[in-house]
Amino acid sequence: MSTSHESVCRLLSGEPLRKSLDTADSQAWVDFDLAVRSLPYVRREALRSLTGLRDHAHGTLGESQLAVALCHPDGRVREAALEWAPAVPALLPLVVIRSADWVAPVREQARELLADLLPGVVGRALAPFAALVLRMACRQHGDFAQSLLKRSLVAGPPEAITTLLTSDDRAARRFGHRLAVEQQMLSPLRLARIAASDDDVVIQGLCAEAALAAVREGAHEEVLEPLLESRQPQVRAAGVTALRRTGRFAQAESFLSDRSALVRACARWVLRKSGTDPLPLYRALCMDPGDEGPPPGAALGLAECGTRADAELLWPLTGHPVAAVRSRAVAGLRVLDSAESARLRPLVDDPAPAVAREVAAALIPDAARLPASWLETRLDPARPVHTRTAAFRLLCAQGGAVELRAALSLLTDQHPKLRFRAEQAVRRWTPSATTALGDRELAALIDRHAPALGHRTVLLLRRELGLVS
Repeated sequence: MSTSHESVCRLLSGEPLRKSLDTADSQAWVDFDLAVRSLPYVRREALRSLTGLRDHAHGTLGESQLAVALCHPDGRVREAALEWAPAVPALLPLVVIRSADWVAPVREQARELLADLLPGVVGRALAPFAALVLRMACRQHGDFAQSLLKRSLVAGPPEAITTLLTSDDRAARRFGHRLAVEQQMLSPLRLARIAASDDDVVIQGLCAEAALAAVREGAHEEVLEPLLESRQPQVRAAGVTALRRTGRFAQAESFLSDRSALVRACARWVLRKSGTDPLPLYRALCMDPGDEGPPPGAALGLAECGTRADAELLWPLTGHPVAAVRSRAVAGLRVLDSAESARLRPLVDDPAPAVAREVAAALIPDAARLPASWLETRLDPARPVHTRTAAFRLLCAQGGAVELRAALSLLTDQHPKLRFRAEQAVRRWTPSATTALGDRELAALIDRHAPALGHRTVLLLRRELGLVS
């Protein structure tokens, strides 16, 4: 029996509601409603005792029994239980659920009751209540409660909406911010600060757009500063785009090398609108990097708007002492379709994991040209994990017997991620056109790793290799 069913049984026996249910969790109420209706048949005897509510023949109901009655499989019991609900404010979440009931009489009665009880929901109770309302809005008849909540919040004191801005529930926070923006409750500066600091991308975009739309002419500085300094790419992009509106085109130049592709693209757009071609700026950054080298994003920015001829500016950066510069240079070569395997191959051994990852991604299209024996030596446990991972990716890209041999060799590896990747590779493996059927070396490897593979996988692999009839 699931925990939800246990809660139902405890409530039917008279246990207090708060002991059986997390009343502050909106999903807990939804799960409880489902649990009552899906209670196993052998446990429904207690539910049958509530059917007297249909004829108003039941005695006094406690809070726990009423909670179960409001979720009863019989619609007439649910409808009768709603008459008792106003006396038990703690059960208002179940009234919200019943306002989206599939039975019309139950639904209409719950909606009338909800309209009367909603004004009494204030303070800390408002955020979890709103979370449940928004969760129910996804149901076929759930829009009524959401519309009612919105009207109540707009007509009520501003503090009711600001309560939602810090809710732990994401949907409630988004709802609260939308209302705050619609009602123009927040200053442009506060909107900009929320956009710059919030971890939800929807709220970031909503508040950044609202901040820029609401800012007064000539007062952009205080709003743009938090947007441009934000750690969130979407927010920085909004700030950079707004530089055009304010006529501060030159400031976009410093964002050409941003770590985010979106921000770099916005910076290029702003500069082009001012008549400045960003390509020469990128070339200058990569040709004359200075003592510390170009900003890491410069190499990728050059690739994003340059030509294949610009690859010659990126190759020297693959040997730069800063790992971030090396990795972006390799990524830029891949964007320009100029990743020559012979020149990139030594970077598989790069000490920086980010560089090894980019090199593997760049070499995968030409993996078949790489010597398998050279890559297999890089699977040695004495080598760094990122080097072994890059080599394994390239061996898998070669397919056939090479891939299977590499995967089998890592099945008992000490590193869990490599071991997992090897298991996945073995399970999805199929022979290629060059795989020699009846390969005895592979057969011996399969037999050696039989305990790790399991009988069924061993049988399938041997069959793929033509080793069984």
